[in-house]
Amino acid sequence: MQVAVIGGGVAGLSLALNLHRLGIAAHVYESAPEVKELGVGITLLPHAMREFMLLGIDAALMRAGIETTDSAFYNRFGQLIYKEPRGRFGGNPYPEVAIHRGRLHMALFAAARARLGPERVLTNRACLGVEQDDGGVTVRLRETTSGRTVDPVRATVAVACDGVNSTVRRQFYPGETMAFAGINTWRGITRWKPILNGRTYMRIGSIRTGKLVVYPIINDIDDSGNQLINWMAEIEAPSMGMNDWNKPGKLEDFLHIYGSWTFDWADIAGMIRNADQILEYPMVDKDPVHRWTFGRITFAGDAAHPMYPRGSNGAAQGAIDARTLADLLARHRDDAPAALAAYEADRLPKTANVVLTNRKHPPDFINIKVEELVGDRPFDDLDKVITQAELRALSEEYKRVAGYALDDLAKRA
Repeated sequence: MQVAVIGGGVAGLSLALNLHRLGIAAHVYESAPEVKELGVGITLLPHAMREFMLLGIDAALMRAGIETTDSAFYNRFGQLIYKEPRGRFGGNPYPEVAIHRGRLHMALFAAARARLGPERVLTNRACLGVEQDDGGVTVRLRETTSGRTVDPVRATVAVACDGVNSTVRRQFYPGETMAFAGINTWRGITRWKPILNGRTYMRIGSIRTGKLVVYPIINDIDDSGNQLINWMAEIEAPSMGMNDWNKPGKLEDFLHIYGSWTFDWADIAGMIRNADQILEYPMVDKDPVHRWTFGRITFAGDAAHPMYPRGSNGAAQGAIDARTLADLLARHRDDAPAALAAYEADRLPKTANVVLTNRKHPPDFINIKVEELVGDRPFDDLDKVITQAELRALSEEYKRVAGYALDDLAKRA
């Protein structure tokens, strides 16, 4: 069996490493001319770390990132709504790690090149399309830098791991568009002194009046005790047009929402003003589709289930896709299309549920719920309107849908 992995992101490299672990040959075709340490922050939830532990890169990720101890929810006046321990600090068998996305990508890329061999992990190879026949698939490629068409490659199956704008998915869903719900985001990184204990994931405010996610991703970034803090500002406005992708963000476009956020526990406004980098993104996903697998071709990761970045779940679901698909290909070595069909039957409904939950009841639904109950104002006694047990139940329900509820992971461990 030969597997053509189209795309060398988190899902594609995880798939290649899982296939190698099971003795199945794979080639990765990545469109970027060079893999670099790019991007901002990402949180690797316990079910993601479970997958990366299986691949043997968990120690590298722990060194490169920061293990999260707590998740804390605040209103936009700086009042604590709810707090819970995370990862191993909450009794989970797996840690939760906040990390620079580029460091995660480079760890996967280095492992793939070392184990598969650099000749099997090719960059500068953009996919033009995939064709299939009874004997296998043909992947048509070109050099990204020159645009020159290169020799097509043959494989038993092809897996599209080429992201939210997947070329392969477009073959089967040519008229598909992004779903934009009127939420725009700005993401930044700031060199800043540790906030709280320096290991807390914070959600402040709500998307209706202005929300900010804040967490550290690199310790001692400048030898002065500062951390690299990742933050994402989100605001919902029905009349707002969709902002651009990967465009440098302008502070003046959103600072008015957060300019007064100076609390006794953190100067959030000052952190935003001192950002090293700001990018703007629309918050988009795609409606779940009824089918990923077409004979010898299937989708994985963001190519299969683009989702809102509201639950730190995209990378985790892509890594689970990779392990599930590799296991099924190993089980059905003589019938690869059957393996792809079984993979779709397992993963498609589960990820569709996550996509829809991220839209309506993501983890920050706690903030929205409290804002609805007390109004857009400070509260005196939150327990009079909603108890900590009720807030905990909201948090646990998202974990159950996403696949990292404590009981579920303890059983798998």
